Amino acid sequence: MSTTTVSLGDGAAERAARAAGVEVRPVDDLDELREMVALFSTIWGTPPLTTELLRAFSKAGDFVGGAFDEGRLVGGCVGFFGPPAHHAMHSHIAGVAASARRRHVGFALKALQREWALARDVATVEWTFDPLVARNAHVNVVKLAADPVQYLPDFYGPMGDAINGGDATDRLLVRWDLVSPEAERACAGIPRRVDLARLVADGAGVALGVGSRGEPVAADGPTDSPVTLVAVPRDVEALRVTEPALAREWRTAVREALGRLLDDSGRVVGFDASVGYVVRR
Repeated sequence: MSTTTVSLGDGAAERAARAAGVEVRPVDDLDELREMVALFSTIWGTPPLTTELLRAFSKAGDFVGGAFDEGRLVGGCVGFFGPPAHHAMHSHIAGVAASARRRHVGFALKALQREWALARDVATVEWTFDPLVARNAHVNVVKLAADPVQYLPDFYGPMGDAINGGDATDRLLVRWDLVSPEAERACAGIPRRVDLARLVADGAGVALGVGSRGEPVAADGPTDSPVTLVAVPRDVEALRVTEPALAREWRTAVREALGRLLDDSGRVVGFDASVGYVVRR
């Protein structure tokens, strides 16, 4: 069993782990790396990483972190370093067992990753996520206060795993400034919030809304409002199974609306499931 430890810095990771009822720590033990590959395989339906690659990442000094519930691995997160001059890390994959979801295990893993990175003079962590998945948008933009900075159409190409289901792999690239006041507050349990009532009262524009049958409804033309809303489906993963054509319709609509806004120097400043992304020009 590995005994690797890491400084917990301001204690955010320890507090988050305690709240989630897990232990979070770096993983370099071979048997635990095999467990992580098995866990990822149950989540994605196919192994997105191999034990050999995780072993190499760990030996090279990259981040391989796990969440354990009474000694059983229930979550994993893997990241590797970017160009040396950038003092940055790319967080490639994170996943939590179905039995441990809704306990904020993923949040605890990201808090661990933040403290691990800061201890190594890394100030920024980047990763990608599917912009259509509302719960991931909530975690990344609200709970972690990470900033979407680029829309990447079909970034990975076709992926036929259980999560992506053959859909185009559009991704949002997010940048997490680990020492920003927002990130510090977020890891202390104070999420990023937006005042929706005020946004609406101030005339926020709607680039993409939701129609009566749950379909995306694009604005007739570009809005000149300084704040624009871009909706996403409530549960795109379910749509990919029950109404794949509608899921593809959402993919195209969000790509056009959100991608155009980010290309036009828009900045995502919040997310709310009822209205989607909040973008400020």
